[in-house]
Amino acid sequence: MALSKKIVIDSTLRAAANVRSSNLPYDILKAASARLSSAPSGGKHMLPDLPYDYAALEPAISAETMTLHHSKHHNTYVTNLNVALEKLDSAVSAGDVSAIIGLEGALKFNGGGHLNHTLFWENLSSDSELKEGPLKAAIEERFGGVDGMKSVVSAKTVAVQGSGWGWLALDPTTGKLEVATRANQDPLQATTGLIPLLGIDVWEHAYYVDYRNVRPDYVNAIWNVINWDVVEQRLLGAQK
Repeated sequence: MALSKKIVIDSTLRAAANVRSSNLPYDILKAASARLSSAPSGGKHMLPDLPYDYAALEPAISAETMTLHHSKHHNTYVTNLNVALEKLDSAVSAGDVSAIIGLEGALKFNGGGHLNHTLFWENLSSDSELKEGPLKAAIEERFGGVDGMKSVVSAKTVAVQGSGWGWLALDPTTGKLEVATRANQDPLQATTGLIPLLGIDVWEHAYYVDYRNVRPDYVNAIWNVINWDVVEQRLLGAQK
């Protein structure tokens, strides 16, 4: 891995690690610094409360699926992220570069799982209406219409091999909407630079209770419970 890139990290963090910042791979430094600096004031990440009841999205997503997905699966990512961050703190304090690097996978998987699911819950609402406005205009400009956008996002999301996510995103370099997929829990912005606006979880735990292994039916149904107001707010925030 090339070491030509550098990232500035807090001097106390470098001192605790007893290494120069230029001696660590750029990706590891970036991930470690970001995870430490983004930790909540209490030092622990928490499972977010939902702004709706578990049954609110029926029949598209059942209360049983929502209960398992939120209280079990998402909670596991939060728990394991906190464990990984504690290990990272210990590794940094001990100056154990090997241990820091070894935590990259756990931070990416569990941190991504927490980020992705937090965004996903905000994506959903029983009141789903795409109103006239900047988001609809951007969709029409890029895809020719809302149905065209849904078709592209659905096709790419359904085609994800194994487990992963489908995304409607903003490319900050072009200002245009893009469609992307990521495997497992890889967070979109951290791995591609695209800013996530709308995500569809296609891990089987997101739909198996309701749709068994028929992923296309689940993806088709989820369009009925998208919180377009939140998606538009993300677009406007990303354009600033």
